[in-house]
Amino acid sequence: MMDPKGLRALLSELQAGRLSVDQTMEALAGFPYEAIDDVLFDHHRLVRKGLPEIIYGPGKPLDKLISLARRLASRRMPFLITRLEPKSAKELCAKVEGLRYDEISHCCWFKQGGEETDTGATNGDALKDGALIVTAGTADLSVAREAAICLELMGIYKEILSDVGVAGIHRLFDQLDKIVEPRVIIAIAGMEGALPSVIAGISRAPVIAVPTSTGYGSNFKGVVPLLAMLNSCAPGIGVVNIDNGVGAALLAASIIRVCQR
Repeated sequence: MMDPKGLRALLSELQAGRLSVDQTMEALAGFPYEAIDDVLFDHHRLVRKGLPEIIYGPGKPLDKLISLARRLASRRMPFLITRLEPKSAKELCAKVEGLRYDEISHCCWFKQGGEETDTGATNGDALKDGALIVTAGTADLSVAREAAICLELMGIYKEILSDVGVAGIHRLFDQLDKIVEPRVIIAIAGMEGALPSVIAGISRAPVIAVPTSTGYGSNFKGVVPLLAMLNSCAPGIGVVNIDNGVGAALLAASIIRVCQR
């Protein structure tokens, strides 16, 4: 796998004389990108930005997804395939060893080491350098799980705090000690989209607001919470697109890694 650690190990082997120049060049074949049919995989992204390969599932034939997933898994590269129907996902997992499927987020994912780290346990020290994912309601969990799995693939510690929306604001206030801990907060809400503003008003952590399409008619499939979040007067909020758990996770990881330099 050509991540920063792998690249450093390869160059160290060359420097120590245990690899020849030709062997090193062969190992670097397909770097920084590789053409597979009509897809160009950006293998350099792991080195350049520390981000895994992310494949948008809808619109891609199942046989192509199987081919792509097999190739990436054979290289031991972490990757995520989003928005998959359960039937397609189960067939995909049956044909690609080590591939996992999360039924809540509809994501397939692969990483060395297999199972996902538990997101339920609380670790205050780890959370200070990690991400807290907060949902207004349980209907927002699919987006939260998408973000959590993406963070997992990048080695970012995360916890999910679910169902603490403004309809029962006391539920959020009972978690104030946790709200002030993390390096960054991902706040996910549908309906009127008020939760990120409330959190940004009480936490010093940067808040990544994710509007969801959860809601009734005049919610306009997430447009109302999107506009509410963009118009928030609470400082320290950044907003991503509707239902975009992946985008929120990537931004959170970028913030955390800059702080770790």
